[in-house]
Amino acid sequence: MKRLKKAGALVLALLMTFVFAIPAMAAEGATYSITIQNDQTDHTYEAYQIFAGDVSSDAQQEGNTSGPILSNITWGSGVNGDALLAALKIANPEKYENCTTAKDVAEALGAENAASADAEAFADVVANNLSTVFTESTFSNNTYKISGLAAGYYLVVDSDDLVDGEPPLQGSNDAYSEYIVQVLGNVQMAPKSDVPTAVKKVDDKNDSNTAEDTEDWQDSADYDIGDHVPFQITVTLPDNLDAYDDYYLNIQDTLSPGLSYDKNSAKIYIGNQLISQGEDAEPLTIFEEQDGTYLTWHWDNVKASFSDITNNSVIRVEYTATLNKNAVIGAAGNPNTMYIEFSNNPNGGGNGETPVDTVIVFTYQTIVNKVDENQRSLAGAKFTLEKFVASDNGAVTYNGVQGDWVAKTVAENQGGTTFTFTGLDDGEYRLKETQTPLGYNTIDDIYFTITATHDTEADEPKLAALKVENAQYVNAEGNTVDGTITFTSNTTDGSLTTNVVNVSGSTLPETGGMGTTVFYVVGGVIVAGVLVLLVAKRRMGRAE
Repeated sequence: MKRLKKAGALVLALLMTFVFAIPAMAAEGATYSITIQNDQTDHTYEAYQIFAGDVSSDAQQEGNTSGPILSNITWGSGVNGDALLAALKIANPEKYENCTTAKDVAEALGAENAASADAEAFADVVANNLSTVFTESTFSNNTYKISGLAAGYYLVVDSDDLVDGEPPLQGSNDAYSEYIVQVLGNVQMAPKSDVPTAVKKVDDKNDSNTAEDTEDWQDSADYDIGDHVPFQITVTLPDNLDAYDDYYLNIQDTLSPGLSYDKNSAKIYIGNQLISQGEDAEPLTIFEEQDGTYLTWHWDNVKASFSDITNNSVIRVEYTATLNKNAVIGAAGNPNTMYIEFSNNPNGGGNGETPVDTVIVFTYQTIVNKVDENQRSLAGAKFTLEKFVASDNGAVTYNGVQGDWVAKTVAENQGGTTFTFTGLDDGEYRLKETQTPLGYNTIDDIYFTITATHDTEADEPKLAALKVENAQYVNAEGNTVDGTITFTSNTTDGSLTTNVVNVSGSTLPETGGMGTTVFYVVGGVIVAGVLVLLVAKRRMGRAE
């Protein structure tokens, strides 16, 4: 025998009649059907008749304008009437002590000013006194149909018979339905069930310009290695939460190896109200594995954990994670996934799962090749890459924004001819040559802007474009000087590559070389010339 833990507050329909379709006038001995439009498979609906009776037309009921009604009410075939009546008298003797028939129960339940709590209590008793007599649905073309029903009131529920040892909807993004239906003709309805939704987002920040640093939750972002990346998980509870005595909720969140959870950074909100933070909001479990970090926020009964939880309540979890040295550079990025497990059967056990939601964090690299004026590799240089970070109390102003120039990651191969700066975000950068190859002129500082385009709303966010803009030479006085700088972009490996040219300097010849000989020859010619002039002048003087 099926035992339903709870039929839910919908039993109020016995009083107010939840009519999903106005049926035609009933014929004596006629049978009817309930059709449920639902494109989700794996459901089996069962209809239990709670009350039976005679169908009366409008003409037989003076003043009735709501369509056919049920009269001469008796217990339906789907309940054990005597057992139900006895159980009701135990549960609420004051209300049902004088009842002897189904009609008496309906009248007592429908008494003026009846409290909803009484209706819910009635539902609990009915759910535990169902018979084994029910009619099962068939499925075809996204439609479930229950046929051959006599007139009456029915409880329609999902079957909870186990399939391969588990409830039929276990692990699916679906939930069990329950209805109280007046069947006085053929009825059509939509599923009366709901599931929670869960969404993960990441906040994309541009630390070179605080004017652009607005909170913008989306599916992708880019950051520098060492930055604290903000994440947000939003869970919207179902609209039939009150049909559950207990509601299980488990958030399963996974950070890729390139991100490290920031301890005590979590905050939990109900709606816009901060409920807990720090240690009180920490994940129940934090597993750091080689393939990532697994975070779990878990409530056996979220209704008991949060007193203000209601239908459609929104639970929001926010936290930060640091982009670390294991971060993947380029288009592959650092994906992060989340899904939730939730109660999906108000009549008993069983859990569902939402689809996995993915966000991704990108980071990039700049590669500098040192060459001479003939584009040949040139050793002996060193570089420092700095990023402009906006700050209200910054020491300098750049492009009208107050902030500071901050040195980024140390480049690899500092003693060679190729310099790779990894783990870069979009923003404003300055490349300084801090050591110049011997015999060459030091370059002016190179200023440039890294820009990137990535999907802000997508199931699988992608890095669409990566480039450098506004590359220019700037001298010590802060003035732009002539010169062409070209960066080559490779979106796949997230690289921006440029050749930095040093030109050989104008130097005096070395002592002991050909240069001194030149000086001697020129000096001798000059001395000889002076002597010739003096001799000529003396001869001219004698001649006079």
